[in-house]
Amino acid sequence: MVGKFMKRIREEETSGMGTVLRAYPPIFKTNSSAALLDMLVEEGPSSPKQVPAMVRYIHQWLMANDSAEHRLDKALLNLTRAQPDDAVVTLLRVAPSCDRAAMAMWKTIMCSPRTAEPVQLILLDVLGSWPEHSMCTSDGDQTGVFGLTATVVMWKILQEPRVPRVVTLYFPHLFVHLLFQVFFSTEEMPEEVDTFWKGCQEEHGLATSPNRFAVQTLQSLLCLLQCEHVVVSMEGKRGWDTLLCVDTHHSAVALLAGEMRHASRPLCKRIFCCLLEMLSKEMPYWDFPALAFLAEVLECLDLRECRDSIMDVLSWHLRRERADIGSQLLRALVPLRDHSPLAERMWSLTERLTELLQVRVTTRLLDYLFLDNGAPIPSPMALQLAKVFLPLFDNGKFWEETSKRGQSRKQVQVASSLTSSGKDFPREK
Repeated sequence: MVGKFMKRIREEETSGMGTVLRAYPPIFKTNSSAALLDMLVEEGPSSPKQVPAMVRYIHQWLMANDSAEHRLDKALLNLTRAQPDDAVVTLLRVAPSCDRAAMAMWKTIMCSPRTAEPVQLILLDVLGSWPEHSMCTSDGDQTGVFGLTATVVMWKILQEPRVPRVVTLYFPHLFVHLLFQVFFSTEEMPEEVDTFWKGCQEEHGLATSPNRFAVQTLQSLLCLLQCEHVVVSMEGKRGWDTLLCVDTHHSAVALLAGEMRHASRPLCKRIFCCLLEMLSKEMPYWDFPALAFLAEVLECLDLRECRDSIMDVLSWHLRRERADIGSQLLRALVPLRDHSPLAERMWSLTERLTELLQVRVTTRLLDYLFLDNGAPIPSPMALQLAKVFLPLFDNGKFWEETSKRGQSRKQVQVASSLTSSGKDFPREK
């Protein structure tokens, strides 16, 4: 038995992928093999590359012994604690559609205080990668893992009567990553991901597309946090359908932000902080929806703790010269105008703001910043603004458009202020 067991481990170790279940009844159908694995894990693997092989073996043993789900819990927990990346990625590879044995293993490692947090963080990394997460495990396997595999795991976990506490702890990150996946699975569906998804549909009886599945998982997550009314309200406003269109995704994210703001400000603050952290890095294509959420909730939050971080993020995105996100950046800047410590930093953004402003928003922003605010405009800045904006006031279409919106009087005030060329403003020393 010992010889057969060690041979099996060596075969798994050298097979690399090891994703195909092969029948070894003499080994899998005995408690001796489980005891031997326990002993081997307790003594420690002879090399790190044995860990993926052991994880595959545990999965296959559980597939052959459906009445002994917890027999190898100790071995699995020790392996995961020692090398969490290897354990999580190998389990996603060997059971991408999360079969019965894999689900038993996920529950074990996500409910243990020793392994729950690192496991959840790795799942978040996978979930936030589209279409796949690339990682090389200790056995040299570089097979990619589809982001949808982590979504399937989270969906099944959220159906459990007792959801692991770590899911609630990392709610903001799950919330944001699921929105991220909704967008990208709507925009792009590679053939290999589509093939994988068809297998999941057959196994779990799912009659839905990957993007709708991500939405359903997000809805389950909200219900876990007792935000059922957000789910219902979004449904009534057709917000979930709007979320599934690339062109309107950012509008639906803003709508969801508004619903979350009314439902729970503490949860909203946690999501906001998570988004702020993500926006401080490169976020190709999804920074527009992220800024839409941020702009929607800024006004209702206490910004004293993170106002500098907010300005760092907004300033960085303004300098990236992305015209498509300009409207969201402007919306985010408006609530900050009343925070005097940020006044100097906002003046420094004027040059970039003038490049972004279009006819429809020009006077509105000037009104907020200069007329109602009561803050004096330095003379050089007034001259600079006049040079940029005065041609707009000579534009017949500009006046025609803004007159329809009842803003002509305000524009006369703004134009008057600018044409004074700084005479009425204190000179800079």
